[in-house]
Amino acid sequence: MPMKGVLKRYVSLLAFVAPAFILYAIFLLIPTIGGMYYSFTDWNGLNTNYQFIGLDNFVEALKDDPDFVHSLLFTLKYVLYMLVLQNVIALLLAVLIESRSKSKGFFRTIFFMPNMISIIISAFMWTFVFTQVLPQLAEKTMFTFLDQSWVGDPKFSFYAILIISLWNGVGYMMIIYLAGLQGVPQSLMEAAIIDGANPLQRFMKVTLPMITHAITICFFLTLNGAFKVFEVVYGFTGGGPGRSTQVITMNIYEEAFSNNFRYGYASAKSVILFIIVLIFTLIQIAVMKRKEVEA
Repeated sequence: MPMKGVLKRYVSLLAFVAPAFILYAIFLLIPTIGGMYYSFTDWNGLNTNYQFIGLDNFVEALKDDPDFVHSLLFTLKYVLYMLVLQNVIALLLAVLIESRSKSKGFFRTIFFMPNMISIIISAFMWTFVFTQVLPQLAEKTMFTFLDQSWVGDPKFSFYAILIISLWNGVGYMMIIYLAGLQGVPQSLMEAAIIDGANPLQRFMKVTLPMITHAITICFFLTLNGAFKVFEVVYGFTGGGPGRSTQVITMNIYEEAFSNNFRYGYASAKSVILFIIVLIFTLIQIAVMKRKEVEA
């Protein structure tokens, strides 16, 4: 291809990409770089006079801020539970729906519908369920174990937050798994049946290796969403009682807007969160991509 033609092609591609890239740079890239810069300062968000303090914010966050460390550990616990439960439940639902010969559209719609509701609204809805409906249900039926302090007791609050998050997010992952299952060649399944493989063996040896790409996507989305969880905790417990259910995003929000507007310190915490998410994501993608190649 002549040089002129190559140049024209690249100019055309840049012309198409430029509007999206400009918006991306203005609203995401530049603020991200700015936040990383301010994480090394004592900026309060308003004052134009601030000092460069190096790694002091990072040292304080990891060494002298027990609330931040607790919120980090609580978030990691939440991420672990969500990574396992959300993907297992979503995959099971996808397999059950795909195995049906009728009513697939109905069940897809029913299970996906919670995802269409705002997470903060879901949190308010479930607050009513946990504080009003379940105690009444426990009083009038034999299910007395439902009468718990779902909001006031940190032990039960964690599981209530998980239930709300799963109710809201499983349907989206289920759709991705359904798309992956529909791409499994029927010829392989028929060959496995002829060879005498039972349903569990067909699922483990044929279906799972063929949908590894869908698992990679769902794991990535779950990790990304779980680390950034905010609305469900804010709407359900507000991080309480005390700070027992405070996630890392809430701690950053509180630092920036409640504790003397310490924007530089909050930015440092955001950078720590970014690094943690980046590390987990790179490990997850590397492991899953290797599984894809093996499959």
